[in-house]
Formats: sequence, C-alpha cells, structure tokens
Amino acid sequence: MSRICSVTKSKPSTGSVIHRRGMAKKKGGVGRHVTKNVTRTFLPNLKIRRIWVPELGRFVKVKISARGMKTVTKNGALATLSKAGVI
Repeated sequence: MSRICSVTKSKPSTGSVIHRRGMAKKKGGVGRHVTKNVTRTFLPNLKIRRIWVPELGRFVKVKISARGMKTVTKNGALATLSKAGVI
C-alpha cells in the first residue's frame, strides 16, 4: 500500500543527513568535519483507522495521518471524507 494520507494527501518527502566526525573545539577537540551527505526519507505519521460516520450509519476504514485525524475531529467525518473523495 502507498504511504499517502487519505485526507491531507501528505506523502514521504526526502531530505539529507550530514555525517560529521570529530570533537567540537569548545570540548577540547580540533573541530567537527563533514564527511558525507546522506539522503533520507521523512515519512508521514500514518495510522489505519475505522472512522464512524453517523450520517451513513457505518464505519469507514481509512489510512490517515495524525494531522488528518485532527481535521476529521474539527470539521466532522462526513464533510472531511467526502471532500477528500474517500466516500
């Protein structure tokens, strides 16, 4: 399954980590040196949840991020999920 939120459409993004070695000068070393830039992925905080939709009288199973759950709580299940195209 893809790692995309059903409501916010957030997906994995890429960035980089800077690898360093050595001890800082203020700690008595000769300084920190950058040895490599390594790519990494930032994944969205996804959960699979069953959301109760009272207007339909049933549960809807969605893959949703933590930010998307806050949106559902604020705006209501039917309005948010129908705007996102889930229902």
